Amino acid sequence: MVSRFSLEDAAQESVVSELEGTLLKDADTFSYFMLVAFEASGLVRFTVLLLCWPFFRALHSLGYHDAALRLAIFVAVAGLPEMEIEMVSRAVLPKFFMDDLDVEAWRVFSRFGRKVVVSSCPRIMVEWFGTKHLGADDVVGPDLAFNRFGRATGFVVRAGQGSVADRVKSALKSDRPDVGLGRGPSISSLLSSCKEQHHTPFTADGETHSDQLFRPPPVIFHDGRLVRRPTPATALLTLIWIPLGSVLAFVRLLAGVLQPVWLIPYSIPIFGGELTVRGSPPPPASSEAGEGVLFVCTHRTLMDPVALSVALQRRLTAVTYSISRLSEILSPIPTVRLTRNRQVDAERIRLELGKGDLVVCPEGTTCREPFLLRFSALFAELTDRIVPVGINYRVSFFHATTARGYKAMDPIFFMMNPRPAYEVTLLNQLPVELTCSGGKSAQEVANYVQRILGSAMGYECTRLTRRDKYQVLAGNDGTVSHASNWDGFVKKLEGLLHRHLLKSFH
Repeated sequence: MVSRFSLEDAAQESVVSELEGTLLKDADTFSYFMLVAFEASGLVRFTVLLLCWPFFRALHSLGYHDAALRLAIFVAVAGLPEMEIEMVSRAVLPKFFMDDLDVEAWRVFSRFGRKVVVSSCPRIMVEWFGTKHLGADDVVGPDLAFNRFGRATGFVVRAGQGSVADRVKSALKSDRPDVGLGRGPSISSLLSSCKEQHHTPFTADGETHSDQLFRPPPVIFHDGRLVRRPTPATALLTLIWIPLGSVLAFVRLLAGVLQPVWLIPYSIPIFGGELTVRGSPPPPASSEAGEGVLFVCTHRTLMDPVALSVALQRRLTAVTYSISRLSEILSPIPTVRLTRNRQVDAERIRLELGKGDLVVCPEGTTCREPFLLRFSALFAELTDRIVPVGINYRVSFFHATTARGYKAMDPIFFMMNPRPAYEVTLLNQLPVELTCSGGKSAQEVANYVQRILGSAMGYECTRLTRRDKYQVLAGNDGTVSHASNWDGFVKKLEGLLHRHLLKSFH
């Protein structure tokens, strides 16, 4: 019972809890191995692992639980680089873990002073989630073996590790944990070493908890292509849909490129899509106005400017950064590449506004969850004709954004969904008194636009930036070289030729 543990008493005690089946509702780890196989390796390993699932179930039925787990680990990670497994564990798995979290079990767990999580998954897969999101001091689980090239052998290190109970005692620096949380027989040997044992569920039916707002830190940033956790049934459905979705994506993209923008809204339902538009669009730019309207959008996918252009049924220009050449070629609207050099970008935006309406996403990168990243104030310095636009999208199979994968595939993955949907919410143009011409600073204008968009869309405003996102998801600051890939290739080739000529001369 949650009420059994008072904050004052628990803060002085230690707790050990099983992850699967206790802190997580589902005790089955197979879907998490499927995620690692798909995101760190690809479709082939994903398919092979799914084909092995009946064999794993047979071993479980015969009582060989440890053998089934070790075999699943081998198929999922053998040959994968350690860094790749670690990045998937940071960028992909926490979102799916959090979706399956038993909040009441976590509330009990979080009340204690010293906390350890025990998992049957390899420790590298759950350590980030356990420490960063569950607040655990340590995570105990099987350790993967890696060869001298930094690749997983697929086997688990056993020598010198000791039993799970011994490793928990070592982590807590105590002979016996004060409280053990589990689902019963699965870790009975571990629970028996605790002074006190408690099993799920931790609240009685109909009991209300006074701390309903006490929840774990949300997962704001996450990566990966799969929308749903790949249980065996979902994984099979995904594999069946991929060839059909690929053909459908090709047809949709071809239709989008060949059609005029004004015709696309009428053809979207024919091809299985959905576009919802709310609010009244401002009139298009005129020669008397002197400059175009700057549409300031929340950023969900690379398709945001296209969706807005289709919603307005007029041709807009989108400012972009770090998108692939393929995405620029497939785009049905003009694009202008920025450099993240403030002065250069300001001049480019002013130039384009002088030609007509422009779309900008001041967050600088996409965010999938209902949060808004900090808005860059550059847009507020360049014009007073600012129209905030709220963007949202719905997909059922594949996400249309990535921080670690191939960004050129983003529009394709979006179109591969059975019924991709976009929602465009047009807010009123900012009055002059709320712009820089009215005496406001650029940062005040940017913060105000962020707040009203957050309120209109139900998003929470944050001070997080592109740098924060890429540090979590990709281990870098998200900076992309200003030079094109072709320029970089030419420079490398010139360097190789130069060194070769020097060697020949000597």
